[in-house]
Amino acid sequence: MINIHDLKSGDTVITNYAGQEKEGKILQVDHEDKKVLVATDENEYWYDLDNLLPIHLTEATLLKWQFHKDEAASSPAGGTLYVRGPFSVRMFEAGHKPLLQLHYRDETRNLNNPITLNELQNHYHGMTLFHME
Repeated sequence: MINIHDLKSGDTVITNYAGQEKEGKILQVDHEDKKVLVATDENEYWYDLDNLLPIHLTEATLLKWQFHKDEAASSPAGGTLYVRGPFSVRMFEAGHKPLLQLHYRDETRNLNNPITLNELQNHYHGMTLFHME
């Protein structure tokens, strides 16, 4: 389950309605009622947290979000580097500390646990002041 405090407008999640899962963009978060307004390709609807799923951060997810793999800067010991403009994500093998390293200009964030796409979007916004869309 997703923590409501990790959700922000502009984040991307999976919605589950009557067993059908669709990717959608968060438009609004109601902290009081613990509901989230999400726009999918078909409609906008208020979802309970039980009906939202995170998108796991994988190579496929990063490539879909316009990151490209930098083969020259990637190695087993140094992790795999994914770049989108001046922002980069370095993913290391399981058990490595840190597990992920986010870098933008002069700021680097070392993360020891896996994150989801919406959490990456929040880090991206915090570091660049732009929404990752």
